[in-house]
Formats: sequence, structure tokens, C-alpha cells
Amino acid sequence: MKKKIWLMSLALLLAMSLVAIGCPAPQLVPDEPVPLLPALERVRVATTTSLYDTGLWAHLEPMFEEEFGVELDVLYAGTGIALEWGRRGDVDAIATHARAREEEFVAEGYGVERVVFAYNYFLIVGPADDPAGIKGLGPEEAFKRLMETGAGRFVSRGDDSGTHGKEKAIWREAGFDYEVVRGAEWYIEAGRGMGPTLVMASEEQAYTLTDMGTFLAFKADLDLVPLVTEGDILLNVYSVIAICPERHPRTNIEMANNLIDFLTSPAIQRLIGLYGVEEHGMALFTPAAGMEGK
Repeated sequence: MKKKIWLMSLALLLAMSLVAIGCPAPQLVPDEPVPLLPALERVRVATTTSLYDTGLWAHLEPMFEEEFGVELDVLYAGTGIALEWGRRGDVDAIATHARAREEEFVAEGYGVERVVFAYNYFLIVGPADDPAGIKGLGPEEAFKRLMETGAGRFVSRGDDSGTHGKEKAIWREAGFDYEVVRGAEWYIEAGRGMGPTLVMASEEQAYTLTDMGTFLAFKADLDLVPLVTEGDILLNVYSVIAICPERHPRTNIEMANNLIDFLTSPAIQRLIGLYGVEEHGMALFTPAAGMEGK
């Protein structure tokens, strides 16, 4: 009994000491659960690997989220897959680089409008010793030289992306059936995004077609050099399209339109034009809002 009284007295003295030094008295936990913060609204955009691999989306995403108080989910894949996600209504907007396919997407009623926001150029890159001798040629002539000489290997995206589509267009303009080209022993289909395809081409000391932005972003880790850099067919235009809410009623059309306005706003256009300059000495993209003819 004396021990019990002693312990109670000690506890009372300890509590009085805590009060004396200003510590708050213990609080009882209320029966009601702590209220959860409301979940942020989400908007989903499907984009090409070239826009993602350059880091441009990582640069812009937090700015959009802060301005509009939403979570932006960026899903990256080749243009073909991005368009398919749009057709299924899995995303609210797409950002791709294949004009003919984008115009078809809109004409079929899946997209609202094709809005151009940036461009750069494709390049044909390869080993510095250039075994096929394509340096300085036009893109069609370069592909013709590759096909006729068989000197050196060529790594293709082979993934139905915008870049893969551009490659097939160059083979067609050069006068070759793509199905014949892809059967050549020196032709390799990577089935990967632009960054991994560049790495494979570097390891194989092969040629490949790449967008300028991804090449600059990966250049330090590659043993490849630009060999063909000029030609009208090498223009590479990026557009953003909101998914049509009449086709997919669950589309977050308000936020999709906010994303389009964001990408084409003067402030973000300026940021796009400066992106990469500090690190690479030149911009990875050229702002192009309002240039719908491209």
C-alpha cells in the first residue's frame, strides 16, 4: 500500500512539473477520425517518348499542376500507342508528332482540334567513320545509299511511333518498299523508345533516325554523330489534341483545354524555346503556337 501511494505521488509531482515548465497537458484522442484532405483532380495526357525522354514534360508538369491545382499523369509511348489510348478514351489529351495521323484522328471524331505547340527536326546519325558515306546527303539520298551499299547497320524504332512513321516516309520517297527494306540483314528493329534506340545504335555502331531533342539529351552517352541534318522531310512538328467529350463523355475536357492553353501560352512558349540551352548550348525545341499549317 505504501508503495502504491508513493507511485501515485510521484506521478502527481511529474505532472505538476510538466505544467510548471510550460509543457502542454496530454490531450485525449477524439473518437472522430482526422478528416482527409480532398483528392486532387487528375488529368491524363498520352505523349511521345521523344517529348518524355528529353525531360520536357518533367520540366513543365509541376508548373501545370501548381497553376491548376491538379495531378497531371503523363503516359509516354510511341505515337501509335498514344493515339490508340486516345481512341479508347483512356486519356484526356494526346501530344504527338505525326500530322497525317493526327488529322485523321480528329476527322474520325476522336479529337477536338489539332493544336501545334513546338517543332524541331529529325536527324540521321551514325558512327563517325560513316561506312556508307551518307554525310551531307539529303535524307532520301542517304537512305538510297544505305540500301544500295548495305554498308553499316541501321537501327529502326520499329514501334509504330511518329519517328518510325517518318522513317518509312523517307524510304518511300527514296523509292523503296518498306517491307523489302526491313528484310535486309543490316536492318535492326529495336521496338523501343527513342532514347533506348539511340543507345542500341551507339552500341551497334549503326545508323538511326532520331529527333534532334532526344539526340541532344542523350549525346554525352553516345558514340554517334549527326550525318544528315537538312531536308524538308525532316521537319518534326508536335501537336496537342483534346479528346472529344462527345465520343468519350468521361473526358476531362476542361482540364484538357487548360493544358492546351498552358502549352501555347506566351510564358510556356518562351520556356519551351529556352529548354536545353543552358545544358546543351541550343534549344531542343522551337515554340510554334499558332503555326497550324505545319
